[in-house]
Amino acid sequence: MPYVWLVWLFYYVLEPASGQTSIGKWVEMLIGLCIFLALYFLGYWLEGKRKLWVIAALTVLAMVLIPRNWGASVFFVYAAAFAGFGGETELAIAVLLVLEACASIMMWVFHLPWGLWVSMSFLIAAIGAMNIQHAKRIAANARLRLAHEEIEHLAKTAERERIARDLHDVLGHTLSVIILKSELASRLADKDTQRAIQEIRDVERISREALAEVRSALKGYRAAGLDAEIAQARATLETAGIKVQASASGRLELSSAQEGVLALVIREAVTNILRHSQATECNLRLLQSDGVCTLEVADNGCGSNGVEGEGIKGMRQRVETLGGNLQRTNAPGTTLTITLPRTTINPNGVQ
Repeated sequence: MPYVWLVWLFYYVLEPASGQTSIGKWVEMLIGLCIFLALYFLGYWLEGKRKLWVIAALTVLAMVLIPRNWGASVFFVYAAAFAGFGGETELAIAVLLVLEACASIMMWVFHLPWGLWVSMSFLIAAIGAMNIQHAKRIAANARLRLAHEEIEHLAKTAERERIARDLHDVLGHTLSVIILKSELASRLADKDTQRAIQEIRDVERISREALAEVRSALKGYRAAGLDAEIAQARATLETAGIKVQASASGRLELSSAQEGVLALVIREAVTNILRHSQATECNLRLLQSDGVCTLEVADNGCGSNGVEGEGIKGMRQRVETLGGNLQRTNAPGTTLTITLPRTTINPNGVQ
């Protein structure tokens, strides 16, 4: 495009080409043309307000050459074209007004044709205004690209965090159960061979389930439901010698996302009880009232007032994403209370 816009130079060569022109004048015009071309391409290379130096130089060149060749007035038009890219809109408009004033003064001082003055004034204003809008559009598109890149970056970060939470929730719990059952099988190996064999088979089964769950997590879904998770939690805790009381009231209709989050919360809570609590009892309650589904997991262990680990943080993020709330109390024992907006269905099927 820089080469295409050089077509306006026909104004510059029109006056000397239309009459008897001396060799000396042609040399002057050629020198002026070389200076113009250097400034013109420099204007494309410079960015921002540095273009103002090129605009100023083109203006001076036009004012020097107009007494010798009225076609040099076209340099004002090129300066106006650069003005749109020379800074803020207010600054660009001010530059255009200065160019209009300089062109008018030169036309008046050297008594150039009124038609030339009208055409140059129009071109300065029109091309300057169009390039101001073009520059604004380029800047807006650049900001839009940056916004899209930022959104893409945030989406990738969120997806990595989701996968990390999924793997933590799945593998953290499962590996704890495998360790527990392996230790139990080791202690039973000399005392109760059949029980040890059963525990080892459970380790194999749990390992296979863990592999399936990891694959499901990477696909973005889990096959096991909330009931299965509660049953698994009871079996795991009882294997560790922890007495479990589980209760649920009413009929719940949860979305797959809500059910998945509650299942993961139960899994993480059981993992923490096994690892840290030293508890002997665990109460698990699932309630519904006043449009809210409440899950409570409480143990009688030692509790903890320390900084929340990654597991608790992951649970909190998942619950809050669905508009819920997670609270943890630590005396006595540890109690996790999760509330989620529930969806109930009446006998007529109306939500």
